[in-house]
Amino acid sequence: MPDSTAAVNYSSYLALGEILGAQRPRSAEHDEMLFIVIHQVYELWFKQLIHETRHAQEKLELGSGPQAMHTMRRMRTILKTVVGQLDVLETLTPVQYAGFRDRLDTASGFQSAQFRELEAVFGRREPSVLDHYEPGSAECERIAAAMSRRSLFDSFLAYLAAAGWEVPSAALGRDVHAPVAPNEEVQSLLITIYLDDGEAAQVCERMLDLDEGVQEWRYRHVKMVERTIGDKRGTGGSSGAAYLRSTLFAPVFPDLWAVRSRL
Repeated sequence: MPDSTAAVNYSSYLALGEILGAQRPRSAEHDEMLFIVIHQVYELWFKQLIHETRHAQEKLELGSGPQAMHTMRRMRTILKTVVGQLDVLETLTPVQYAGFRDRLDTASGFQSAQFRELEAVFGRREPSVLDHYEPGSAECERIAAAMSRRSLFDSFLAYLAAAGWEVPSAALGRDVHAPVAPNEEVQSLLITIYLDDGEAAQVCERMLDLDEGVQEWRYRHVKMVERTIGDKRGTGGSSGAAYLRSTLFAPVFPDLWAVRSRL
């Protein structure tokens, strides 16, 4: 156990011994270190995004619009950083990646439990993703729990109701185990909110920022995979770029996009 009486310094506060000792390449290839570091950094950002999303939901459900917007602006900035890191990963040429790819064995980004949890918090409800994790494992339980709670959009609707807007009761009381489906009544409400041009309209825009950020990540991720391995199958048995392409242009908050054509 660590000595709780020792003075905290930069290294101990950040647990640098653990963090900097967590890179363990499985080959002698120079470029494998970069691959490991980038993906570990991704996981740290995913952890922070989950942390921030829960905070945003709490503030939304309390009716604290300005605080929720501040948190969502931070989340959008993190998403831009995550997308920007792909520029670093794309410095790996196909030949350099091939030099250590076989050492990954069955490991695949498709198995990122934190990203699956983040998707669930944003509203994805696809129980089949749990098939990729050991039943009863911590990863499986966390994703399942996230799919059983209110999504970020549900919290957004709760914020609107708390602010006095007449949110359709069916939308407020929907089964959170199901994905958020487009709702014309909600869209009509959103049009009224945009025309009012108050705080709620700004919250709508911050929500849309997040949706756009997730879609940017998906697009850049696809292009990075295509650039590195083309249409080869991914490690871990995934279909690689083919699967990633199937996730493109699927909005997280469809109602916020649908009203653009009606304003």
